[in-house]
Amino acid sequence: MLFLPVSDTPVLHTESCNPLQTEPVFTVMQIPAQSALLVLLLSCHNDAVTLCFVFRQHTSSVRPDLHLHYVQACQKSGQPENPFVAHVLQEADKNDEIRCTKGITLKIAGNNHPVPVQRVTDDDLGVLASILRHAAFVKGLDLAYNVLTDAGAKTMATFLQENSSLQYLNLMFNDVGTSGAELIAGALHRNRSLVHMRMTGNKIGDQGGMFFASMLQSNSTLQKLDLGDCDLEETTVHIAKMLKDNSSLVELHLSKHEMKNFGVERLCEALYENSSLRYLDLSCNKITSDGVKFLGELLKWNQSLVILDLNANRIEDVGATYLSEALILHNRTLQALSVVSCSISGKGLTALSNAIKANTILSYIYIWGNTFDEDACMSFSELIQMGRLNPNCTDVTPYEVDGQAQLAELSHGLQREYYWAPRHRVVADSAANASLGLVAVSEYL
Repeated sequence: MLFLPVSDTPVLHTESCNPLQTEPVFTVMQIPAQSALLVLLLSCHNDAVTLCFVFRQHTSSVRPDLHLHYVQACQKSGQPENPFVAHVLQEADKNDEIRCTKGITLKIAGNNHPVPVQRVTDDDLGVLASILRHAAFVKGLDLAYNVLTDAGAKTMATFLQENSSLQYLNLMFNDVGTSGAELIAGALHRNRSLVHMRMTGNKIGDQGGMFFASMLQSNSTLQKLDLGDCDLEETTVHIAKMLKDNSSLVELHLSKHEMKNFGVERLCEALYENSSLRYLDLSCNKITSDGVKFLGELLKWNQSLVILDLNANRIEDVGATYLSEALILHNRTLQALSVVSCSISGKGLTALSNAIKANTILSYIYIWGNTFDEDACMSFSELIQMGRLNPNCTDVTPYEVDGQAQLAELSHGLQREYYWAPRHRVVADSAANASLGLVAVSEYL
């Protein structure tokens, strides 16, 4: 059997040819693209060969006229067109080169526009999902900062069960609640394409967090999950239990999780048994130096974590010292540490600078928002001036006043563009969002 890309219309065609003839007989056939040719040997008699040609049309995904399909779907359903959605689809239709290679991400986020846009509703999403269901070239969907509710979550859950190409879904800061979280988490039990999911800012509550934790015990595809600022207070234990079983998750965001030292202890216990997680975001919680002590012990043994974000916790000098000791003597895996606004003074900052000197793997450190004394300023100034700390890998830059070293802030960080991205690049992406370069989960991040 031989398969070739050929025709649109099913056709049955046979040819016989006697190999003893001096001139073989050929038939020229007009064969359109996007079908398959099946060549079958039917018979071989008296040195004659009979071949059967069967043409079968390929089933293909939605043609790349997304805007046209959207207009037709709105007319069919009686739903008014959303001009913002229509505009995004028109722009996507022009993007032939990307569509033909690695696919496209539709950015329909309701924020960060020079002119206010009509945000996407549940009804808008119903029409959009109907045309994207078989659009295999759409790999990412950014619906952040819209007005989607649990009804929209139901539509999205159905979409995730039927679609097998979407890799990135951003629903941050919509109005999805607990029941919507249950539907989406339930769909992800069976979905095998999504690798990056953002639920940031949806008030899914503790029960919703438990649904996602349960899902991750069976889902082996999702690599990056953001549950930050989701009104979660008591789900840390369930997430910790999930980490013992999950071997695919690479990045986990638990920012604004109301996490205390007990929760950190449970997470650390689980991470002794986890070897896949590379990026752990515990920023904006209620972790103190007692909780950081568990992290310090974990870092002595862990060989997978690359990024640790402790931004806006009250770890103080004691916590900074716990981290420094682990990084100086034991850990050779962690590459980036953020302790921005962590109530650290000169003693703790100097300890962290000593960790940078001793540990050549640790190359990114973010420290702004703490209390700098002269020793801390001098130690970080020396690290930068001697080339040990790249200026693009930290959020401070040295300068002098009356011969004394001082530090000024730079717009660098692990994820400075977490909530919105500027339209005009001022700082290199590798500096402003170092996490994207260190832990690349998907090209549709």
